Amino acid sequence: MYSLGIDLGSSSVKVSILNIDTGKSEGSSTFPKTEMEIIAPHKGWAEQHPQIWWENTCLAIREVLKKSKVSGNNIAAIGIAYQMHGLVVVDKNLETLRPSIIWCDSRAVETGERLFEKAGKTRTLASLLNSPGNFTLSKLLWVQENEPGVFGKIYKFMLPGDYIAMKLSGEIQTTPSGLSEGIMWDFANDEPAEFLFDEAGIDTDLIPAITPNFGIQSRLCGRAASDLGLAPGIPIAYRAGDQPNNAFALGLLNPGEAAANAGTSGVVYGVSEQVKFDPMSRVNTFAHVNHHSRQIRMGVLLCINGTGIANSWLRRLTGAASFEAMNEAAWQVPPGSGDLLFLPFGNGAERMLGNRFASAGLCNLDFTRHGQGHVYRAVQEGIACAFKYGMDIMHETGVDVNVIRAGKANLFHSEVFTQSLSALTGAEIHLFDTDGSLGAARGAALGAGLYSSEEECFSVLQRIRSFTPSCQKTNRYNELYEQWKLALQKSIEP
Repeated sequence: MYSLGIDLGSSSVKVSILNIDTGKSEGSSTFPKTEMEIIAPHKGWAEQHPQIWWENTCLAIREVLKKSKVSGNNIAAIGIAYQMHGLVVVDKNLETLRPSIIWCDSRAVETGERLFEKAGKTRTLASLLNSPGNFTLSKLLWVQENEPGVFGKIYKFMLPGDYIAMKLSGEIQTTPSGLSEGIMWDFANDEPAEFLFDEAGIDTDLIPAITPNFGIQSRLCGRAASDLGLAPGIPIAYRAGDQPNNAFALGLLNPGEAAANAGTSGVVYGVSEQVKFDPMSRVNTFAHVNHHSRQIRMGVLLCINGTGIANSWLRRLTGAASFEAMNEAAWQVPPGSGDLLFLPFGNGAERMLGNRFASAGLCNLDFTRHGQGHVYRAVQEGIACAFKYGMDIMHETGVDVNVIRAGKANLFHSEVFTQSLSALTGAEIHLFDTDGSLGAARGAALGAGLYSSEEECFSVLQRIRSFTPSCQKTNRYNELYEQWKLALQKSIEP
């Protein structure tokens, strides 16, 4: 018996098949083989066509079934993980009305700030734990104010994962966790934030039906089953945003440790049993996948927009043969990169900087001393410094990180990055053989009752490597971090 997990990112869609008996992967597939296009017609905008997500989902599912030789009739549950905070709007025929405004789009920053003021900052933070910021409801309000013709045709709005579930089942649903990601869930009353919708002038009828994160949410419809080579009626039994899901994939369900990843964006995600918030909304608090009114489990999320995307940009710019080649060249350079500093803030407004735009940049560049290896290392060290900066903010909100769990993927393939992060933060780093698509598959199996408990679900999760802070390197990195903070401060001064 098998479960299938879909992980919808902004770069690609990855699908994995989990053998429920062994708890191990039977195969994975990713589409497209390059990267999905992000449309940016104006500065600060970032859009994608949802239909492209679906097309790549179909391609990945068909390919993984073929590669793994698992029969579609043996798939017993489907789970979905997805890029957070995006907005998809559809009409009564379930057709999209415009491209999705995705997570890194910054157009709604001012819209969200006006809504925050109008609704009352004290009430909003106390009930929603965040400001409306640049999240999903603010993006929907932007559409209302700037595209009234589109807004008037909206039947329902969705998050990106809700759209994939709709294409699979023909039903439109969302989750409390998903609504909390879009700053639309009232934790004080355990219901959608009607007062904020009222202040925005948006009818709550646009909210989809609400279903739990785990459980039989809907079932695969005949048309989608035929397109995918699967049996109709398979339960869709789990749905979560990519960061809560990545934490779940690493077995992070209770307070104590934190999950991290460094894909397109960089994230540290800690679980807390306290309903607390950052008054400045530099880090954000959402409902974790296993949160409910009788068990408080809040996910405290730090997001850095420009991590993996910065490394990918550098590879294209320098024509490096592979990320492995870049990592090897960076390894040949001593810690500190010869005093070369990198600020990884070139991908929209940064929440941890108060929703300010900060440019990416290299500082202290010396043409006589610095080569490609120095630049490669400086970029990875600069990203690690950004993680440290954000984790210091998490500490202010009561979340201390002594152990970081991560999948061995993206920048965590690099010993330079992983050792730098450990030395800067003083945290142990444990790498596991899992990823978001396997997390979604595991969540689907748990939600469908194919695992009897969380303990059984994670009984075979394998740690593949650990890093501990190096005392020898910590002093050098502390010096580097102080220099990096000075460079950051200069870059964001008016």
